[in-house]
Amino acid sequence: MIRTLAQRFAETIRRFRSEERAVAAVEFALIVPFLMTLYFGSMEASALFTADRRVNTISATMGDLVSQWDDDDGAIPAATMTDYFAASQSLIFPMSTTGLKQVITCVQVNADGTTKVIWSRGFGGGVARTVNATYPLAATTMMNQVARGGYLIASEVYYPYLPLLAQVFTSSVNLYHENLYLPRFGALISAA
Repeated sequence: MIRTLAQRFAETIRRFRSEERAVAAVEFALIVPFLMTLYFGSMEASALFTADRRVNTISATMGDLVSQWDDDDGAIPAATMTDYFAASQSLIFPMSTTGLKQVITCVQVNADGTTKVIWSRGFGGGVARTVNATYPLAATTMMNQVARGGYLIASEVYYPYLPLLAQVFTSSVNLYHENLYLPRFGALISAA
């Protein structure tokens, strides 16, 4: 009886080894988790890249709009500044604008490369920089060297990107972009 049981067990093992039915189904079941991870990962990476590009576009648009202001027309009215902020904010569509913060700052760059905030405005919860404070722009940067003895417009955008798969990735990715522009007409741009 023991020998028969051992023979049956050996026979079952031999049959199992030689069995080829449903091999494709087993291989598919083994590779599906990898393929799903690859698919959703590439989808998430693409959405993050798109959000980052849009944050940069918002920063560039806001800085470009403000730097084009002609101070001969007077200071930029607060309503115009709000319109600029709202227009540039619409560029993130169809993503949510929740948490999108914008800050625009006029910076004086002295001949020695030191900086000073002339005025600053925030939108959407963005905190304006303190007037007369130093703006963090290293003296060795090209923009600092080009703007010496003049002014520049700094546009900053902060955005907490929440992944599409928020059930899996629960924390947001904080995106930030800063764009610097020289005033189009070369002079100080005032803000009301």
